[in-house]
Amino acid sequence: MAEVNSVVRAAGGVVWRRSADGVAEIVLVHRPRYNDWSLPKGKLDPGEHELTAAVREVFEETSVEAVPQVRLPSVRYLTGEPGVEKSVDFWSMRATAWAPRAADHEIEEARWVPATGAHTMLSYAHDRGVVRAFLDVPPVTGVVALVRHAKAGKRKEWTGPDTERPLEAAGERDARGLSGLLALLRPDRVVSATPLRCRQTMEPLGLPVAVDPAFDELAPVDPAAEALSELALQGGTTVICSQGKLMPPLLTALTKRADVNFHTRKGAGWVLCFAGGRVVGRDRLAPLTLR
Repeated sequence: MAEVNSVVRAAGGVVWRRSADGVAEIVLVHRPRYNDWSLPKGKLDPGEHELTAAVREVFEETSVEAVPQVRLPSVRYLTGEPGVEKSVDFWSMRATAWAPRAADHEIEEARWVPATGAHTMLSYAHDRGVVRAFLDVPPVTGVVALVRHAKAGKRKEWTGPDTERPLEAAGERDARGLSGLLALLRPDRVVSATPLRCRQTMEPLGLPVAVDPAFDELAPVDPAAEALSELALQGGTTVICSQGKLMPPLLTALTKRADVNFHTRKGAGWVLCFAGGRVVGRDRLAPLTLR
């Protein structure tokens, strides 16, 4: 096996839409330099989050505006350059708008094809494997991003009511970074637990925030799970800001995965994809400032 000296990070997507007759289609790109058909993807810019890169690269290569949903398997392969391997993170993405793309030296054509037949066009086994994983996931009907509020200083150093303890400077920074990722999900509604620090964590999104005590720290798990599931059934994307003690048991109840460590850092969270009332995808979400 060839020795790997460096890894190039990239990101992309399996971007889907429904045709007029209801068939699921995905977009593939033809690269004249390699004379191949592949999934849209590209390298991360310096300091860029992989989810941001995936959405950006999809748009640059296909002229499709797309919303990330389920995280799909990552792939690694040798680039052909000695000692260099490429690692690509993929998401399924719901297309929201698209337009014809003018051909250039990088992408000659972006073409919509039936998802079940894409394997006959794709040039590489690793891309075909990602599409198989996409086809194995039931159609997503709703997305919920469940996040923990950002840093709010030490409780013992705050003299007022704990529910009014505000974000500290580092928390405001992390909240801004988190909002940049959450915005990629195109939120339709934003819900917050009662404390000010939760509401402030949602403020950078610039959307109305509904307060629901079902997501407060000491709230019982079952009603919280029911409230979250009801929001998922409304479709689209919901962002919920909750608290550290509630989130692990809530995520365990929703995913039915007691073997997963759902501890979540302040200012980070999880993206949950639902098919009806069932979670069919989960992925950690954290701004680069928390890495």
